[in-house]
Amino acid sequence: MIDRLWDFSDPAASEERFRGAADDEENPAQLRAVMSTQLARALGIQGRVDEALAALEAVAAGIPAIDAETDAAELRARVAIERGRLAASAARPVDAVPELTRGVREAALAGSPFLVLDALHMLALNDAGHEEEWAAEGFDVLAGVRDARVLRWGVALHNNLGWTMHDAGRAEAALRHFEQAVEAADRYGTAEQRHVARWSVARCLRTLGRNEAALALQQELIAARPDDPYVQAELAALTEAEPTIEA
Repeated sequence: MIDRLWDFSDPAASEERFRGAADDEENPAQLRAVMSTQLARALGIQGRVDEALAALEAVAAGIPAIDAETDAAELRARVAIERGRLAASAARPVDAVPELTRGVREAALAGSPFLVLDALHMLALNDAGHEEEWAAEGFDVLAGVRDARVLRWGVALHNNLGWTMHDAGRAEAALRHFEQAVEAADRYGTAEQRHVARWSVARCLRTLGRNEAALALQQELIAARPDDPYVQAELAALTEAEPTIEA
């Protein structure tokens, strides 16, 4: 249900859908609380941080009344992950990391590998110096699941780790992760993920000086999306004339 209500390109419309689901008294209390955490995320994307935090606080306040421990753990995980996401968006990793770590722990108690991976991928983005450790934990989780929706996290984990390595000057190692992101995207990902994963491979190939291969990939991408500014920028970088000695 969550995936159906989300449109990350239109967080305002997503907010209204999640608000409606959270307020619908025909929905079970657990589902309404889950919808409220996603409402908070939609608010956060719009920069309405105080409202987002208030929505999460309301969910947290209701958790003690929940009888099933796995349901309570799921809500604790979701609240922690969204608080961590808000802190990360505000460039406050010192606040984000403890919340996200709590999210991993509570998601494991809830028996939700999807939420475990959500928290781990956020930690790999925000815990400087420990990116590879958190990503490795994520890969271990992925090795034990079969659900395609959960396996989709492999796209983000490999792509994000690839950029961490690329930006650290480890382009060869980065390329391996970008290529694994393509494999995961082809199997489990969205069209957007498949596009971004291939763009990342091409960009890394340019860093490695493999410009012909990079150009071929970017030309495939521009044929599919002629207006993509990131592809346009790469094509410009790959095709600009070599400077003359006079220049």
